[in-house]
Amino acid sequence: MTQAWVVLTRPDGRDLQAPSEAQMADALAEVYSGKAVTADGEPGSAVLRFGYDDGLMYEMEVSCGGAVRFAEWSDRDCELALADPRVMTALSQDAALQLWRLLAQRQVARIRSQPWQ
Repeated sequence: MTQAWVVLTRPDGRDLQAPSEAQMADALAEVYSGKAVTADGEPGSAVLRFGYDDGLMYEMEVSCGGAVRFAEWSDRDCELALADPRVMTALSQDAALQLWRLLAQRQVARIRSQPWQ
């Protein structure tokens, strides 16, 4: 049986399995505040991933300033991209949270239909 999973990688690099909406909102607040930085001092980001144990994986990365990247992969190891990554810029924190909600709810078709650039 195929098991679905959702993982949030926080700006500090910690992974949270099956994150709550509050945990997703907290990670985004850290990114949007500008307080999230990498070890190199670059602006940090947070990534929400949804996938299946034996197949597809989707990931949505949100960076400082509201840059969003959505990618689709054949598996968890990112061996084969199923489509070119989609991007948005200057997305509000609330809009980014809404996209993460859709991903956590497995609403990939609704995510694909968003106004990507």
